[in-house]
Amino acid sequence: MRYMVIVKANKDTEAGVMPTEQELTRMGAYNEELVKAGVMLAGEGLHPSSKGARVRFEGTKRTVIDGPFSESKELIAGYWLWQVRSHEEAIEWLKRAPFDHGEEVELRRVFEMEDFGAEMTPELREQEDRLRAEVDARTADAQ
Repeated sequence: MRYMVIVKANKDTEAGVMPTEQELTRMGAYNEELVKAGVMLAGEGLHPSSKGARVRFEGTKRTVIDGPFSESKELIAGYWLWQVRSHEEAIEWLKRAPFDHGEEVELRRVFEMEDFGAEMTPELREQEDRLRAEVDARTADAQ
C-alpha cells in the first residue's frame, strides 16, 4: 500500500528559510534508509506559498489566487510517497524521521484502483494503466 507523508509548513518554511547543512545531512541519511528499504517512491520539498497560486473552481468560472496564503498551518512544505506493507509500518518509518523542531507531519493512504470497486470499470482501469505507463516512460526518458 502507498502512503503520502505530508510535511506541514511553518513560519520558517513560509519565509523561505533553507535547511542547514546538518539538517540536510540528517534528512539525506534518512532518505537513504528509506530508499535502501524499498519504501521511498518519491519525495520533495516545496517552495513557500508566496511563489504559488491557487485556482478556485465555481461552475465554469476559474479564479486564480496568488500566494502567499495566510494559514501556514494548513500548507504543505514537502512530501514523501512511500510503499509499505501496512499502516503500522508507515507510522514506524515516520517516527524515525529526523524532525525535532515541533514539525507536524500527516500520513495519508493513497487510493489504489481496487478501492473504487465496481465504479472502476475495465475500460477505466485500462485507461489508468495506459496513463501510468506513459508517465513512467516519460520519467525514465527524463533521467
